[in-house]
Amino acid sequence: MSPLFPEELIEARALSEQVLDGFNRHYARFRECARAAKISFEKGDWANIQKLVADRVAYYDERVAETIHTLASNKQVSPDNKAFWHEVKSHYVECLMAHKQPECAETFFNSVTTKVLKAEYFHNEFIFSRPMISTEYIDSESATYRSYYPIRDGWTDSLAQMFAGFQLARPFTNLARDIATIIDRLRHLDHVMFEHPRPNLQIQAVSTLFYRNKGAYVLGKIINSFSEYPFVIPILHDAEGGLAVDTIITDTRHINSLFSFNRAYFMIDCDVPSAVVQFLHSILPTKPKAELYNMIGLQKQGKSLFARDYKQHIRHSTDDFILAPGIKGLVMLVFTLPSFPYVFKIIKDVISPPKEVDKEMVQQKYNLVKKHDRVGRMADSLEFSNVNFPRARMNQDLVDEITKLAPTEIEFTNDEIIIKHLYIERRMIPLNIYLQDATEAGDTLAKDNAIIEYGNALKDLIAANIFPGDLLFKNFGVTRGGRVVFYDYDEIEYLTDCKFRPIPKARFDDDDTAHEVWFSVDRLDVFPEEFEKFLLTDPEVKDVFMRYHADLLDWRYWKSHQQRIRAGHIEDFYPYPHHLRFAESGYTEPH
Repeated sequence: MSPLFPEELIEARALSEQVLDGFNRHYARFRECARAAKISFEKGDWANIQKLVADRVAYYDERVAETIHTLASNKQVSPDNKAFWHEVKSHYVECLMAHKQPECAETFFNSVTTKVLKAEYFHNEFIFSRPMISTEYIDSESATYRSYYPIRDGWTDSLAQMFAGFQLARPFTNLARDIATIIDRLRHLDHVMFEHPRPNLQIQAVSTLFYRNKGAYVLGKIINSFSEYPFVIPILHDAEGGLAVDTIITDTRHINSLFSFNRAYFMIDCDVPSAVVQFLHSILPTKPKAELYNMIGLQKQGKSLFARDYKQHIRHSTDDFILAPGIKGLVMLVFTLPSFPYVFKIIKDVISPPKEVDKEMVQQKYNLVKKHDRVGRMADSLEFSNVNFPRARMNQDLVDEITKLAPTEIEFTNDEIIIKHLYIERRMIPLNIYLQDATEAGDTLAKDNAIIEYGNALKDLIAANIFPGDLLFKNFGVTRGGRVVFYDYDEIEYLTDCKFRPIPKARFDDDDTAHEVWFSVDRLDVFPEEFEKFLLTDPEVKDVFMRYHADLLDWRYWKSHQQRIRAGHIEDFYPYPHHLRFAESGYTEPH
């Protein structure tokens, strides 16, 4: 490469600083959003919290677009000008030496350069394919977590100091009662902490609250000798207008569920996200850091880490990509790598009837889910462009299927296959396969629980203003924890846009047996009575469904929830078992 002239050197460094300025604007907006969430939580403005969640998803792409527009007039912006771009990247690294969010800034640089240079992410020498700046021991302007010492101050005062540190404008109704209940739960968890505390006994809590839906969550851990006890404390508004602790969660299974891929992202204000993620990882060591970045709202960084994990897995595995088992969909072509716990979904070029959607509409539906509260019942997805797969490891049946059904989405090179656009989701067992396996194994309990969970999933979606559209079991999956989650979004609609109707009375005696309906049906008309015909063909399934969820076959049930949502009511969602709530112990239940 030829050396740059002095004026080119100056221009390269200026361009580098423009990209970093774009990222800094993005992260400033990101933090403003979290601070606004705190104010909205204190006021009980739940509608604004929902709006903040939706708006924040778009902030990153907006800042990328602004930055690209700023760079558009620069004549040096060309993939052929390698010396110029190497200087841009080198200077960017220098600028990140004292930066608080270097890993996120590197990802932002990748997002901008791949679009400016119209280059593929996976074959671009100008991007950060691996981190250049270490995020270990970055100093935060304020402590990432605070420590409290029960041996010195006592358990009651230590917990009171912890809650006071969050500086919530709305007071607790009865914090002394809440703290006493927390201590009682902790004593049952490990009485040794109280009777024989070690010198290092301490409570560590993240300095900022995690906001989601109607809750603010304290995340931390208790250290006693070599034992560590992670905990989460949800704070809610109560019926008396104040704040109340709803429970303390110490079971890592339930804490993991709070950070599940099927839940909305938290809003959290922090200047060093890597330090928060590191603390969370000490609590949830089985969670990939990619997922933890996702869950604090830094999806692009999570996506970047996921891509690196994917490439690492490809290098260290030998199995083939295959078509996903189960009933093939009309809209999506789905494949998987058995050793990798995800599925890859491609929108077909031609979508057959009775589906009435096209590619653009399907993408809009996935974007809706990304912005919406997923209430633990809709799988999050990562959207990628130009993903390369080793050709030798793509099963031929899979290649033939993609070539036949999505030819515009596939491109061949000598040793790779490029998929131009796809979604990646956590792999689950399709509910129809789960029920079939349970039937064959004679596992009545598992089958019954899955049907109960299926109905619960529908009711949670209804409360979140979501109508799934296609209610068939094949469109729902069962997670490792036995939770039923919806994952097929091509027919998804807002509940408030649908029209729930009873089936009109027959005009003539033979109308009921006619092959065609005798009444008009608009696109958004829904007849819940019909669900029984295609969902409850198995007598055992029908028996359980009717015992627990018969109301889902009544159009008035759906209509009543629709009216509540239109009236501005926002439902409560508890991302942990109800039996853990302090309200179950007898005091006034928060709302």
